[in-house]
Amino acid sequence: MNPSDETIENALSGFCDYFFSLEHVPKRTRKHIASPQKNSSCKRLNMFLRWMVRIDDHGVDFGIWKKIKPAQLICPIDLHVSRVAKKLGLITRNQPDWKTALELTEHLRRMDPVDPVKYDFALFGMGIDGDF
Repeated sequence: MNPSDETIENALSGFCDYFFSLEHVPKRTRKHIASPQKNSSCKRLNMFLRWMVRIDDHGVDFGIWKKIKPAQLICPIDLHVSRVAKKLGLITRNQPDWKTALELTEHLRRMDPVDPVKYDFALFGMGIDGDF
């Protein structure tokens, strides 16, 4: 693989392609594995990557995977994060999908290019509280 092709998007798409190329994977499993190719936000996969890659002082992120840099991560997005990000002017799209996750992450990179996903927890918390 060309190093310029080593993105989270390509990795998640590759994981999905590989998983479903395996001989004994039931077809009904397809709906349970998210992929950027289907414009899914891949929230659970991005959240898992965040936990494994980022290091924090609060015990939320484990930081045990060293081959992926925090700068490469995509911000996990759901309705709560999307609603807050829209109110803050961080996104323009209405659907919490892959394109919106990329748009949000690009805006967060402007604030911290080394660790843009660190803002995820705050955005999520503001959306859950509903006070925002």
